[in-house]
Amino acid sequence: MSQASSWKKKLRNNATGYLFLLPTILVLGTFLFLPVFYSLYLSGHKVNLLGDVSYKWVGFNNFSRMAGDERAWIALKNTASFAIFVVPLQTACAIFLAVILNAKLKFKNFFRIVFFMPTVTSSAVLSLIFMWIYNSNGLLNRLLEFIGLHGYNWLGDPAVAMKAIMLMNIWSTAPFFMVVFLAALQDIPDALYESAMLDGAGAWRRFISITLPLLKPATFFTVVMGFIGTFQLFDQSYIFSAGSGGPNNSTLTVALLIYQYAFKNLDFGYASALAVMLAAVILLVTLIQRKLFAEEKLN
Repeated sequence: MSQASSWKKKLRNNATGYLFLLPTILVLGTFLFLPVFYSLYLSGHKVNLLGDVSYKWVGFNNFSRMAGDERAWIALKNTASFAIFVVPLQTACAIFLAVILNAKLKFKNFFRIVFFMPTVTSSAVLSLIFMWIYNSNGLLNRLLEFIGLHGYNWLGDPAVAMKAIMLMNIWSTAPFFMVVFLAALQDIPDALYESAMLDGAGAWRRFISITLPLLKPATFFTVVMGFIGTFQLFDQSYIFSAGSGGPNNSTLTVALLIYQYAFKNLDFGYASALAVMLAAVILLVTLIQRKLFAEEKLN
């Protein structure tokens, strides 16, 4: 076969492959890449989308404006605190549940389904259920009163409102990562545990020396996806606070602040700048985690 014929065949095969990829490329381009580039464009403009649409170039003014925006700093602090608290706990809960369900238990398939139910339930529905639980006359306060304790204003106290969302988020997201860890546990050879038992290693030593080190790839995936998800917290904060981020901005997150500036204040330029900042923070945190996990692997 001549070089020209080989080149044509290779080109034809590549064209066929890209043709099959075309629907995915069009969907991603329309609903992902195009909005990203458009958001970058808007972040450098003062935008008016009502009446006569206009774009006024303001450079980095939208980004410099963040430095003096107190609510932006509060939202970033709340979001970071939420992520730092939720991710380690949801990861630990996921590992704990996975280890239990990986053991030889009766009805473990039933328990797997039950534990996984919160993951397949709508976040909005879960938020409404927990609003009822946290309500002044809700289930939680009724239980407290039943055991002789006073009820509490869980959603009205700025010191507690975000923690209530944290607990709900851990409960609803840990089961998804439980499945990831469960799959990773089933890939660990039984021979490793048998050898450790012959050497006299107890259950805790086997867990520390064998299970945890071999779960590092799954842990990296869980931590990265957990931070990405928590930094994008919106729906639960929106529902719990009716879109205000209250009480006293205690449940205000960056994603909710972007929504407020874009669709309440119609300040799409500044909202886009906040979105770009949030994306940059998520990227930076992901790169740091990747470097840390890579160094642990080398060590």
